[in-house]
Amino acid sequence: MSTRRNFVKTSAKIAAGVSLVSAIPGAASCANKANAKLVVGAIGIKGMGFSDLRAILAQPNVECAAICDVDQNVIAERLPQITELQGGIEPDTYSDYRKLLERKDIDAVIIGTPDHWHALIMIEACQAGKHVYVEKPMANSIYEAFQMEKAARKYKRVVQLGQWQRSDPHWQAAFDYVQSGVLGDVRTVKVWTYLDWIQPPKVLEDSPVPEGVDYDFWLGPAPKRDFNKNRFHFHFRWFWDYAGGLMTDWGVHLLDMALAGMDSELPNSAMSSGGKLAFPDSAVETPDTQQVIYEYGDFNVIWDHAMGIGLGDWKREHGLSFIGNNGTLVVDRGGWEVYSEGRGDKKKIEEVARQKGTGQGLALHMQNFVDGIRNNDRNTNANPTIGRAVASMAHMGNIALKTGSKIYWDADKEVFDSNAEATKLITPVYREPWKLPRI
Repeated sequence: MSTRRNFVKTSAKIAAGVSLVSAIPGAASCANKANAKLVVGAIGIKGMGFSDLRAILAQPNVECAAICDVDQNVIAERLPQITELQGGIEPDTYSDYRKLLERKDIDAVIIGTPDHWHALIMIEACQAGKHVYVEKPMANSIYEAFQMEKAARKYKRVVQLGQWQRSDPHWQAAFDYVQSGVLGDVRTVKVWTYLDWIQPPKVLEDSPVPEGVDYDFWLGPAPKRDFNKNRFHFHFRWFWDYAGGLMTDWGVHLLDMALAGMDSELPNSAMSSGGKLAFPDSAVETPDTQQVIYEYGDFNVIWDHAMGIGLGDWKREHGLSFIGNNGTLVVDRGGWEVYSEGRGDKKKIEEVARQKGTGQGLALHMQNFVDGIRNNDRNTNANPTIGRAVASMAHMGNIALKTGSKIYWDADKEVFDSNAEATKLITPVYREPWKLPRI
Protein backbone atom coordinates (compact mmCIF):
# COMPACT_ATOMS: atom_id res chain seq x y z
CA MET A 1 0.00 0.00 0.00
CA SER A 2 1.21 3.52 -0.76
CA THR A 3 2.64 5.18 2.30
CA ARG A 4 0.97 8.37 3.44
CA ARG A 5 4.11 10.37 2.53
CA ASN A 6 4.21 8.97 -1.00
CA PHE A 7 0.51 9.71 -1.42
CA VAL A 8 0.93 13.37 -0.46
CA LYS A 9 4.08 13.75 -2.52
CA THR A 10 2.49 12.17 -5.58
CA SER A 11 -0.69 14.23 -5.35
CA ALA A 12 1.21 17.47 -4.83
CA LYS A 13 3.09 16.81 -8.05
CA ILE A 14 -0.15 16.08 -9.85
CA ALA A 15 -1.57 19.42 -8.77
CA ALA A 16 1.56 21.10 -10.09
CA GLY A 17 1.38 19.17 -13.36
CA VAL A 18 4.71 17.43 -12.83
CA SER A 19 5.15 13.92 -14.26
CA LEU A 20 6.46 11.03 -12.21
CA VAL A 21 9.05 8.53 -13.37
CA SER A 22 9.72 4.96 -12.25
CA ALA A 23 10.83 2.15 -14.51
CA ILE A 24 8.31 -0.63 -14.95
CA PRO A 25 8.75 -3.32 -17.59
CA GLY A 26 5.95 -4.38 -19.87
CA ALA A 27 4.03 -1.09 -20.01
CA ALA A 28 1.85 -0.07 -22.96
CA SER A 29 3.61 1.02 -26.14
CA CYS A 30 2.53 4.63 -25.70
CA ALA A 31 4.51 4.84 -22.46
CA ASN A 32 7.78 4.81 -24.38
CA LYS A 33 7.04 8.28 -25.68
CA ALA A 34 5.71 10.85 -23.25
CA ASN A 35 3.90 12.72 -26.01
CA ALA A 36 2.54 9.72 -27.94
CA LYS A 37 -1.20 9.36 -28.40
CA LEU A 38 -2.94 7.37 -25.69
CA VAL A 39 -5.71 5.25 -27.22
CA VAL A 40 -8.51 4.17 -24.87
CA GLY A 41 -11.67 2.09 -24.90
CA ALA A 42 -14.66 2.43 -22.58
CA ILE A 43 -16.78 -0.44 -21.28
CA GLY A 44 -20.08 0.58 -19.68
CA ILE A 45 -20.78 4.18 -20.69
CA LYS A 46 -24.13 5.25 -19.27
CA GLY A 47 -23.24 6.87 -15.93
CA MET A 48 -19.82 7.30 -14.34
CA GLY A 49 -18.23 5.43 -17.24
CA PHE A 50 -19.19 8.34 -19.48
CA SER A 51 -18.03 10.92 -16.92
CA ASP A 52 -14.68 9.13 -16.70
CA LEU A 53 -14.38 9.01 -20.47
CA ARG A 54 -15.03 12.74 -20.76
CA ALA A 55 -12.40 13.36 -18.10
CA ILE A 56 -9.73 11.33 -19.89
CA LEU A 57 -10.56 12.90 -23.27
CA ALA A 58 -9.90 16.29 -21.66
CA GLN A 59 -6.27 15.19 -21.18
CA PRO A 60 -3.80 16.06 -23.95
CA ASN A 61 -3.40 13.65 -26.87
CA VAL A 62 -5.95 11.05 -25.80
CA GLU A 63 -8.36 9.38 -28.22
CA CYS A 64 -11.26 6.98 -27.69
CA ALA A 65 -11.13 4.24 -30.33
CA ALA A 66 -13.96 2.04 -29.09
CA ILE A 67 -16.94 1.96 -26.73
CA CYS A 68 -18.88 -1.02 -25.41
CA ASP A 69 -22.27 -1.41 -23.76
CA VAL A 70 -24.84 -4.20 -23.66
CA ASP A 71 -27.60 -1.57 -24.11
CA GLN A 72 -27.70 -0.34 -27.71
CA ASN A 73 -29.89 2.56 -26.57
CA VAL A 74 -26.96 3.82 -24.50
CA ILE A 75 -24.61 3.35 -27.47
CA ALA A 76 -26.97 5.38 -29.66
CA GLU A 77 -27.04 8.19 -27.11
CA ARG A 78 -23.32 8.32 -26.34
CA LEU A 79 -21.83 7.74 -29.80
CA PRO A 80 -22.58 11.23 -31.20
CA GLN A 81 -21.59 12.85 -27.90
CA ILE A 82 -18.20 11.12 -27.85
CA THR A 83 -17.67 11.83 -31.54
CA GLU A 84 -18.26 15.52 -30.89
CA LEU A 85 -15.95 15.49 -27.86
CA GLN A 86 -13.05 14.31 -30.02
CA GLY A 87 -13.58 16.56 -33.00
CA GLY A 88 -15.48 14.23 -35.29
CA ILE A 89 -13.53 11.03 -34.65
CA GLU A 90 -16.15 8.30 -34.25
CA PRO A 91 -15.22 5.32 -32.05
CA ASP A 92 -16.11 1.77 -33.00
CA THR A 93 -18.92 0.16 -31.01
CA TYR A 94 -19.23 -3.24 -29.34
CA SER A 95 -21.73 -5.10 -27.20
CA ASP A 96 -19.19 -7.73 -26.05
CA TYR A 97 -16.26 -6.31 -24.07
CA ARG A 98 -14.04 -9.24 -25.09
CA LYS A 99 -14.04 -8.01 -28.68
CA LEU A 100 -12.86 -4.60 -27.52
CA LEU A 101 -10.07 -6.16 -25.46
CA GLU A 102 -8.80 -7.98 -28.57
CA ARG A 103 -7.89 -4.63 -30.14
CA LYS A 104 -4.11 -4.27 -30.24
CA ASP A 105 -4.32 -0.52 -30.78
CA ILE A 106 -6.00 0.16 -27.43
CA ASP A 107 -3.63 1.03 -24.58
CA ALA A 108 -6.10 1.44 -21.71
CA VAL A 109 -9.73 0.81 -20.84
CA ILE A 110 -12.27 2.50 -18.60
CA ILE A 111 -14.66 0.16 -16.79
CA GLY A 112 -17.94 1.79 -15.81
CA THR A 113 -20.14 -1.30 -15.58
CA PRO A 114 -22.21 -2.39 -12.55
CA ASP A 115 -20.04 -3.68 -9.71
CA HIS A 116 -20.61 -7.40 -10.34
CA TRP A 117 -18.73 -7.10 -13.66
CA HIS A 118 -15.65 -5.23 -12.41
CA ALA A 119 -13.48 -8.22 -11.52
CA LEU A 120 -13.86 -10.25 -14.72
CA ILE A 121 -13.37 -7.31 -17.08
CA MET A 122 -10.48 -5.77 -15.13
CA ILE A 123 -8.56 -9.03 -14.86
CA GLU A 124 -9.10 -9.92 -18.53
CA ALA A 125 -8.04 -6.39 -19.51
CA CYS A 126 -4.79 -6.78 -17.56
CA GLN A 127 -4.22 -10.16 -19.21
CA ALA A 128 -4.73 -8.49 -22.59
CA GLY A 129 -2.02 -5.95 -21.77
CA LYS A 130 -4.32 -3.00 -21.13
CA HIS A 131 -3.99 -0.43 -18.39
CA VAL A 132 -7.23 0.03 -16.46
CA TYR A 133 -9.32 2.75 -14.88
CA VAL A 134 -12.07 0.92 -13.01
CA GLU A 135 -14.94 2.52 -11.15
CA LYS A 136 -15.37 2.04 -7.44
CA PRO A 137 -16.02 -0.14 -5.58
CA MET A 138 -13.19 -2.27 -6.91
CA ALA A 139 -15.31 -5.43 -6.74
CA ASN A 140 -18.58 -6.88 -5.53
CA SER A 141 -16.84 -9.18 -3.05
CA ILE A 142 -13.72 -9.34 -0.90
CA TYR A 143 -12.37 -12.33 -2.84
CA GLU A 144 -12.67 -10.56 -6.19
CA ALA A 145 -10.90 -7.47 -4.85
CA PHE A 146 -7.91 -9.52 -3.71
CA GLN A 147 -7.73 -11.28 -7.10
CA MET A 148 -7.83 -7.94 -8.93
CA GLU A 149 -4.96 -6.62 -6.85
CA LYS A 150 -2.95 -9.76 -7.67
CA ALA A 151 -3.74 -9.43 -11.40
CA ALA A 152 -2.51 -5.83 -11.59
CA ARG A 153 0.73 -6.88 -9.92
CA LYS A 154 1.21 -10.05 -11.98
CA TYR A 155 0.60 -8.38 -15.35
CA LYS A 156 2.35 -5.13 -14.37
CA ARG A 157 -0.50 -2.87 -15.42
CA VAL A 158 -1.15 0.71 -14.37
CA VAL A 159 -4.50 0.59 -12.57
CA GLN A 160 -6.47 3.48 -11.12
CA LEU A 161 -9.61 3.10 -9.03
CA GLY A 162 -12.36 5.69 -9.42
CA GLN A 163 -11.74 6.95 -5.89
CA TRP A 164 -11.02 10.44 -7.21
CA GLN A 165 -11.06 12.16 -3.81
CA ARG A 166 -7.54 10.75 -3.43
CA SER A 167 -6.37 13.36 -5.96
CA ASP A 168 -8.26 16.40 -4.66
CA PRO A 169 -5.70 18.61 -2.80
CA HIS A 170 -7.93 19.80 0.05
CA TRP A 171 -8.36 16.23 1.30
CA GLN A 172 -4.60 15.85 1.37
CA ALA A 173 -4.22 19.08 3.34
CA ALA A 174 -6.79 17.84 5.85
CA PHE A 175 -4.92 14.55 6.28
CA ASP A 176 -1.65 16.40 6.84
CA TYR A 177 -3.34 18.29 9.67
CA VAL A 178 -4.81 15.11 11.19
CA GLN A 179 -1.39 13.45 11.15
CA SER A 180 0.42 16.51 12.52
CA GLY A 181 -0.68 15.60 16.04
CA VAL A 182 -2.38 18.93 16.75
CA LEU A 183 -5.75 17.24 17.35
CA GLY A 184 -4.16 15.00 19.96
CA ASP A 185 -4.95 11.30 19.93
CA VAL A 186 -7.70 10.67 17.39
CA ARG A 187 -9.90 8.03 19.01
CA THR A 188 -12.91 8.17 16.67
CA VAL A 189 -13.47 8.85 12.98
CA LYS A 190 -17.12 9.34 12.07
CA VAL A 191 -18.06 8.86 8.41
CA TRP A 192 -21.55 9.53 7.10
CA THR A 193 -23.74 10.07 4.07
CA TYR A 194 -27.33 11.28 4.40
CA LEU A 195 -28.90 11.65 0.94
CA ASP A 196 -32.37 13.14 0.71
CA TRP A 197 -32.21 13.09 -3.09
CA ILE A 198 -32.10 9.30 -3.17
CA GLN A 199 -35.52 7.75 -2.75
CA PRO A 200 -35.68 3.96 -3.15
CA PRO A 201 -37.93 2.84 -6.02
CA LYS A 202 -41.37 1.34 -5.43
CA VAL A 203 -42.09 -2.29 -6.29
CA LEU A 204 -42.64 -2.94 -10.00
CA GLU A 205 -43.75 -6.08 -11.79
CA ASP A 206 -41.25 -7.89 -14.01
CA SER A 207 -41.48 -6.85 -17.65
CA PRO A 208 -40.11 -7.79 -21.09
CA VAL A 209 -36.46 -6.98 -21.78
CA PRO A 210 -36.23 -3.58 -23.52
CA GLU A 211 -35.39 -3.68 -27.21
CA GLY A 212 -31.67 -3.35 -27.84
CA VAL A 213 -30.61 -4.77 -24.45
CA ASP A 214 -28.57 -7.98 -24.15
CA TYR A 215 -29.97 -8.74 -20.72
CA ASP A 216 -28.35 -12.15 -20.29
CA PHE A 217 -24.95 -10.56 -20.90
CA TRP A 218 -25.83 -7.73 -18.51
CA LEU A 219 -26.48 -10.35 -15.81
CA GLY A 220 -23.22 -12.11 -16.63
CA PRO A 221 -21.99 -13.99 -13.53
CA ALA A 222 -25.00 -12.84 -11.45
CA PRO A 223 -27.97 -15.19 -10.87
CA LYS A 224 -30.51 -15.63 -13.65
CA ARG A 225 -33.58 -13.47 -13.03
CA ASP A 226 -36.47 -12.10 -15.06
CA PHE A 227 -35.99 -8.51 -16.19
CA ASN A 228 -37.17 -5.83 -13.78
CA LYS A 229 -36.66 -2.13 -14.41
CA ASN A 230 -35.83 -1.56 -10.73
CA ARG A 231 -32.72 -3.73 -10.98
CA PHE A 232 -31.40 -2.14 -14.17
CA HIS A 233 -29.11 0.86 -14.81
CA PHE A 234 -28.86 3.28 -11.83
CA HIS A 235 -30.87 1.22 -9.34
CA PHE A 236 -28.72 -1.90 -9.73
CA ARG A 237 -26.74 -0.71 -6.69
CA TRP A 238 -29.60 -1.49 -4.30
CA PHE A 239 -29.59 -5.24 -5.02
CA TRP A 240 -27.14 -7.77 -3.55
CA ASP A 241 -26.66 -9.63 -6.85
CA TYR A 242 -24.89 -6.65 -8.36
CA ALA A 243 -23.71 -4.31 -5.59
CA GLY A 244 -23.77 -3.47 -1.88
CA GLY A 245 -26.01 -0.41 -1.51
CA LEU A 246 -24.84 2.89 -0.04
CA MET A 247 -22.26 0.95 1.99
CA THR A 248 -20.22 0.17 -1.14
CA ASP A 249 -21.36 3.18 -3.19
CA TRP A 250 -20.74 6.35 -1.16
CA GLY A 251 -19.17 4.27 1.58
CA VAL A 252 -16.15 3.39 -0.54
CA HIS A 253 -15.52 7.07 -1.36
CA LEU A 254 -15.75 8.25 2.23
CA LEU A 255 -14.32 5.27 4.12
CA ASP A 256 -11.34 5.61 1.79
CA MET A 257 -10.79 9.05 3.29
CA ALA A 258 -10.84 7.55 6.77
CA LEU A 259 -8.15 5.06 5.73
CA ALA A 260 -6.05 7.80 4.13
CA GLY A 261 -6.41 10.16 7.08
CA MET A 262 -5.48 7.51 9.63
CA ASP A 263 -2.87 5.86 7.37
CA SER A 264 -4.57 2.50 7.89
CA GLU A 265 -5.86 -0.50 6.00
CA LEU A 266 -8.31 -3.25 7.05
CA PRO A 267 -9.89 -3.18 10.54
CA ASN A 268 -9.55 -5.82 13.21
CA SER A 269 -13.32 -6.27 13.47
CA ALA A 270 -16.68 -4.96 12.34
CA MET A 271 -20.25 -5.03 13.63
CA SER A 272 -23.31 -3.52 12.01
CA SER A 273 -26.98 -2.74 12.48
CA GLY A 274 -29.60 -1.42 10.07
CA GLY A 275 -32.14 -2.41 7.47
CA LYS A 276 -35.12 -1.08 5.52
CA LEU A 277 -36.23 1.13 8.38
CA ALA A 278 -37.54 4.17 6.52
CA PHE A 279 -38.92 2.54 3.37
CA PRO A 280 -39.93 -1.00 4.36
CA ASP A 281 -42.18 -1.44 1.32
CA SER A 282 -39.63 -0.28 -1.27
CA ALA A 283 -38.23 -2.55 -3.97
CA VAL A 284 -34.63 -2.41 -2.75
CA GLU A 285 -32.76 -5.17 -0.90
CA THR A 286 -29.90 -3.18 0.61
CA PRO A 287 -30.53 -1.17 3.80
CA ASP A 288 -31.82 2.40 3.63
CA THR A 289 -30.36 2.91 7.12
CA GLN A 290 -27.13 1.37 8.39
CA GLN A 291 -24.40 1.87 10.97
CA VAL A 292 -21.08 0.02 11.21
CA ILE A 293 -18.39 0.16 13.90
CA TYR A 294 -14.90 -0.80 12.75
CA GLU A 295 -12.23 -1.42 15.41
CA TYR A 296 -8.57 -0.61 14.81
CA GLY A 297 -7.07 -1.16 18.24
CA ASP A 298 -6.41 2.46 19.22
CA PHE A 299 -9.30 4.08 17.35
CA ASN A 300 -12.70 3.28 15.86
CA VAL A 301 -14.27 4.20 12.52
CA ILE A 302 -18.04 4.65 12.61
CA TRP A 303 -20.05 4.52 9.36
CA ASP A 304 -23.60 5.91 9.24
CA HIS A 305 -25.91 6.22 6.21
CA ALA A 306 -29.51 7.11 5.50
CA MET A 307 -31.60 7.37 2.35
CA GLY A 308 -34.24 10.10 2.22
CA ILE A 309 -32.65 12.34 4.91
CA GLY A 310 -30.38 15.27 4.06
CA LEU A 311 -29.05 16.39 7.44
CA GLY A 312 -26.20 14.29 8.73
CA ASP A 313 -23.53 15.25 11.27
CA TRP A 314 -22.64 18.95 11.27
CA LYS A 315 -25.78 19.53 9.12
CA ARG A 316 -24.04 18.04 6.08
CA GLU A 317 -25.22 15.34 3.71
CA HIS A 318 -21.79 13.69 3.77
CA GLY A 319 -18.43 14.01 5.44
CA LEU A 320 -15.95 12.82 8.04
CA SER A 321 -15.02 14.07 11.49
CA PHE A 322 -11.64 13.16 12.96
CA ILE A 323 -12.27 13.50 16.70
CA GLY A 324 -9.19 14.03 18.87
CA ASN A 325 -8.59 14.94 22.51
CA ASN A 326 -7.81 18.55 21.57
CA GLY A 327 -10.26 19.16 18.74
CA THR A 328 -12.15 17.87 15.74
CA LEU A 329 -11.42 18.23 12.02
CA VAL A 330 -14.49 18.10 9.77
CA VAL A 331 -14.02 17.50 6.03
CA ASP A 332 -16.25 16.94 3.02
CA ARG A 333 -16.01 17.41 -0.73
CA GLY A 334 -16.30 21.17 -0.32
CA GLY A 335 -13.50 21.75 2.19
CA TRP A 336 -12.38 21.31 5.79
CA GLU A 337 -12.16 23.15 9.10
CA VAL A 338 -11.05 22.55 12.69
CA TYR A 339 -12.94 23.10 15.96
CA SER A 340 -11.24 23.19 19.35
CA GLU A 341 -12.17 21.49 22.59
CA GLY A 342 -12.67 23.92 25.48
CA ARG A 343 -14.52 27.22 25.61
CA GLY A 344 -13.64 30.88 25.33
CA ASP A 345 -10.02 31.55 26.26
CA LYS A 346 -9.63 27.92 27.38
CA LYS A 347 -9.63 26.45 23.90
CA LYS A 348 -6.98 23.79 23.52
CA ILE A 349 -5.91 24.53 19.95
CA GLU A 350 -6.24 27.31 17.42
CA GLU A 351 -9.29 26.75 15.26
CA VAL A 352 -8.98 26.66 11.48
CA ALA A 353 -11.55 28.43 9.32
CA ARG A 354 -13.07 26.67 6.30
CA GLN A 355 -10.42 25.70 3.73
CA LYS A 356 -12.20 25.31 0.40
CA GLY A 357 -11.61 22.50 -2.10
CA THR A 358 -10.85 22.93 -5.78
CA GLY A 359 -13.69 20.86 -7.20
CA GLN A 360 -11.18 19.35 -9.64
CA GLY A 361 -10.80 15.91 -8.07
CA LEU A 362 -11.86 13.83 -11.08
CA ALA A 363 -9.77 15.87 -13.54
CA LEU A 364 -6.67 15.59 -11.34
CA HIS A 365 -7.32 11.91 -10.75
CA MET A 366 -7.50 11.21 -14.47
CA GLN A 367 -4.33 13.24 -15.02
CA ASN A 368 -2.64 11.03 -12.42
CA PHE A 369 -3.78 7.90 -14.31
CA VAL A 370 -2.58 9.21 -17.69
CA ASP A 371 0.75 10.34 -16.23
CA GLY A 372 1.17 6.91 -14.67
CA ILE A 373 0.76 5.25 -18.08
CA ARG A 374 3.02 7.70 -19.90
CA ASN A 375 5.76 7.42 -17.28
CA ASN A 376 5.47 3.72 -16.44
CA ASP A 377 4.43 4.46 -12.83
CA ARG A 378 2.02 1.95 -11.29
CA ASN A 379 1.82 3.79 -7.97
CA THR A 380 -1.28 5.78 -8.88
CA ASN A 381 -3.14 7.80 -6.24
CA ALA A 382 -5.79 5.06 -6.01
CA ASN A 383 -3.82 1.96 -6.89
CA PRO A 384 -5.21 -1.60 -6.57
CA THR A 385 -3.99 -2.04 -2.99
CA ILE A 386 -5.85 1.09 -1.94
CA GLY A 387 -8.92 -0.03 -3.90
CA ARG A 388 -8.83 -3.54 -2.47
CA ALA A 389 -8.55 -2.26 1.10
CA VAL A 390 -11.56 0.04 1.10
CA ALA A 391 -13.75 -2.26 -1.01
CA SER A 392 -13.06 -5.08 1.44
CA MET A 393 -13.75 -2.77 4.37
CA ALA A 394 -17.15 -1.82 2.94
CA HIS A 395 -18.05 -5.44 2.23
CA MET A 396 -17.09 -6.31 5.81
CA GLY A 397 -19.76 -3.88 6.98
CA ASN A 398 -22.37 -5.64 4.87
CA ILE A 399 -21.22 -9.10 5.93
CA ALA A 400 -21.50 -8.08 9.59
CA LEU A 401 -25.04 -6.87 8.89
CA LYS A 402 -26.06 -10.03 7.02
CA THR A 403 -24.71 -12.38 9.69
CA GLY A 404 -25.85 -10.28 12.64
CA SER A 405 -22.52 -10.90 14.32
CA LYS A 406 -19.33 -9.11 15.22
CA ILE A 407 -16.77 -10.39 12.73
CA TYR A 408 -13.00 -10.55 13.25
CA TRP A 409 -10.63 -10.36 10.28
CA ASP A 410 -7.70 -12.77 10.09
CA ALA A 411 -5.30 -10.90 7.80
CA ASP A 412 -2.91 -13.84 7.46
CA LYS A 413 -5.54 -16.34 6.32
CA GLU A 414 -7.84 -13.75 4.66
CA VAL A 415 -10.90 -15.21 6.43
CA PHE A 416 -13.11 -14.24 9.37
CA ASP A 417 -11.86 -15.88 12.52
CA SER A 418 -14.16 -18.66 13.86
CA ASN A 419 -17.08 -17.55 11.69
CA ALA A 420 -17.85 -19.93 8.82
CA GLU A 421 -21.01 -18.06 7.82
CA ALA A 422 -19.16 -14.77 7.39
CA THR A 423 -16.20 -16.44 5.66
CA LYS A 424 -18.56 -18.02 3.12
CA LEU A 425 -19.71 -14.54 2.09
CA ILE A 426 -16.16 -13.52 1.12
CA THR A 427 -16.39 -15.44 -2.17
CA PRO A 428 -19.23 -15.05 -4.72
CA VAL A 429 -20.87 -17.86 -6.68
CA TYR A 430 -20.70 -17.26 -10.44
CA ARG A 431 -23.43 -18.31 -12.84
CA GLU A 432 -22.32 -20.61 -15.65
CA PRO A 433 -20.58 -20.27 -18.06
CA TRP A 434 -18.73 -17.46 -16.26
CA LYS A 435 -15.78 -18.58 -14.13
CA LEU A 436 -14.63 -17.06 -10.88
CA PRO A 437 -11.15 -15.64 -11.55
CA ARG A 438 -8.18 -16.93 -9.61
CA ILE A 439 -4.71 -15.40 -9.99
